Amino acid sequence: MPWSTGTATGVGSLPGTDPLEAAKLVLGELSVPHLPELPARGHLADLAGRGAALLADLHVDVQPTGWRFVPRPSRDGQRARDLLQQDVDALELAAHGAHPEHLKLQATGPWTLATVVELHRGDKALADPTAVADIAQSLAEGLRQHVADVQRRFPQTRLHLQLDEPSLNGVLHAGIPTASGFATLRAPDRQVVRDRLRTALAAHDSTVLHCCARRPPIDLLAEATAISVDAAMLDPRDDDALGEVLERGTGLLLGVPRGVKAALETVARMRDRVGVRDVTLTPPCGLALDPDSKTTMQQLTKAAGEL
Repeated sequence: MPWSTGTATGVGSLPGTDPLEAAKLVLGELSVPHLPELPARGHLADLAGRGAALLADLHVDVQPTGWRFVPRPSRDGQRARDLLQQDVDALELAAHGAHPEHLKLQATGPWTLATVVELHRGDKALADPTAVADIAQSLAEGLRQHVADVQRRFPQTRLHLQLDEPSLNGVLHAGIPTASGFATLRAPDRQVVRDRLRTALAAHDSTVLHCCARRPPIDLLAEATAISVDAAMLDPRDDDALGEVLERGTGLLLGVPRGVKAALETVARMRDRVGVRDVTLTPPCGLALDPDSKTTMQQLTKAAGEL
C-alpha cells in the first residue's frame, strides 16, 4: 500500500445526517481518512444515489421503483450531486486548511450501479450490455472530475479511489433478479466484467475494489491497486487466489470484527493461512448501522498500531 503499515481506514458509510460531524470524525480517528457517505439522508445519498451523482452525461431520476435513466437532467439527479458536493465541502471545512497525507474516496462500481438503475423502458441496466458499457465510461469521466475537484481542495494529499461492488458475485452467477422479480438476469462473460471494471478504474492511478460478499471474486478485484474484503466472508478455498494476488504486489484492506483483540486474532489467522504481511484494517463493511462508530474506529486504529 502507498501508506505505512499499522494503518486503519473506513469502508465508506457512517450513521447520521450531518456531513460536518462525520468529516470531523474520520479526520480525527482514522490514520487514512475517507470521504464519509451518509445513507441515512435517504435514497439521494445511498449506494445508488451516490453512484448516480457521479455519472457524467447520463441523466437519472427517481421513479416509484427506484433510479431510472431519463433523457434529460432531473431534479433528483441534481439533488444527489448537491449532497455529494456538501460532503466534499464539509470535509474541506473540517480539515481547517490541513492536508491529510492520504485520503480515500468511494463510489459505486459500474456493475453494482447497473443492478440498481433501470433503463428508460423499465428493466435493469444490467440487462443491456451497451448500457453497462455506457455506465462504465460515464462513471469513469465523472470520477475523474470528482477526483480533480477534491485534489484542488487538498493539493498536498495523495488521493485513493475505492469502487464498491457488493453485487459483483450476483452479476457473475446470474443472481440479480429482473425488474419483475420473476426471473434473473443472464450472467455476462467474465472478460466483459473485467473490461468494464478496468474502464472505471482508469479514472485514477491508485484504486481499491471493495466487495463484502461471501467468497468475493478475488481475481477481478485484483484489477485495482488493492482489494478490500471482509475476512469473515473469505473461505479457505480462497486462500490460493488471495495469496497469488498478494504475491504480485496487490494491496489488502481487510475487514475485521469489532474489538482490538478480535481484530488482531483475525489478522493472525490470515497470516497463518495466506502469509499476509502488510495489511490495512477496515470494518467488515460500512458503519451506517453502527450506533457507536467512533469507538469502532478507535479500536480499529489501536489494533492497526499493534500489528
